[in-house]
Amino acid sequence: MKRIINLFSNKYFLSASIFLAWMLFFDRNDLMSQYDYRTELKKLQEEKDFYTKETELVKKTLSELTTDQTKLEKFAREKYLMKKENEDVYVIIPEKEIEK
Repeated sequence: MKRIINLFSNKYFLSASIFLAWMLFFDRNDLMSQYDYRTELKKLQEEKDFYTKETELVKKTLSELTTDQTKLEKFAREKYLMKKENEDVYVIIPEKEIEK
């Protein structure tokens, strides 16, 4: 018991304990803040990966559209409902999309 009292009366132990408690709980960069920063970083990394993949997909599609005339026509027909002069276009909407 006397040893514990001597330990808490030691100024170096006391100052180190106060400093440690301050850094763990009261500082601007405490444990909870660090956890929040890590989760936000993980979320941002996932978003970065998603947008990188989307960018690559768009670049690939753009490359295909600029080099292949048949793919360009198919894209224009599907996306913008364009047609040739002697064609008729029928738009089929699934029932699930009508309900929304």
